[in-house]
Amino acid sequence: MQRSLERRMAIKFCVKLEKSVAETIPMLKKAFGVDCLSDRQIFRWHKAFAEGREDVKNCAGRPSTSSFDDNVKRVRDVNTDRRLSVRLISETLDITKTIVHEIVSESLGIRKVSTETQSEPHNTCMYEIGNHISQEFVSK
Repeated sequence: MQRSLERRMAIKFCVKLEKSVAETIPMLKKAFGVDCLSDRQIFRWHKAFAEGREDVKNCAGRPSTSSFDDNVKRVRDVNTDRRLSVRLISETLDITKTIVHEIVSESLGIRKVSTETQSEPHNTCMYEIGNHISQEFVSK
């Protein structure tokens, strides 16, 4: 953790000196050797600092519990019809499918979640095509 912070501080320092990414990468590789961040990570952090990010700590992770609790309540309110799919709930509430699935299966304790919706027109079309093909086989 401490080593990652040190690398990000070095990237931030290069951005403050108005060094480009192309100039920053060789400098970091020379300074840190095999312990250097990957080129992709250097690009990502360089861009973040160039766009004004000040914090060198990586704040990725789970959302705060208060927003998670709010999302659980929202999903519970929408999920009164148990035939709704995770995808449909996700689109309705503008929450990612993985979060909705976690809420439905773990927080609400619903074991089986519907995987299909009746409102999809292509499902109806495929059903009709399947019926048509099966009727052709039966009539032969």
